[in-house]
Amino acid sequence: MQAIHISTAQQMMLRPDPVDLVVFKSDGSLVSYPNVISLKYDFYKGTRTIKFLRSNEIRTVRDVCISKINGLEVFL
Repeated sequence: MQAIHISTAQQMMLRPDPVDLVVFKSDGSLVSYPNVISLKYDFYKGTRTIKFLRSNEIRTVRDVCISKINGLEVFL
């Protein structure tokens, strides 16, 4: 399995291309977010606003909670 650094994942999120994310929830379980784009990033909070392309739903996730991006594991 391949892994990438969090900074590489952040660079991937800056592009306008959709990505597939796997994110840790507050209870420790994993949730999959397929086909999302990043709208904005707050450097001071470490949060990212993402948009689901299928439903147009908008959510906020912390970058440190991203486990996988496009099937690649993310490490700190």
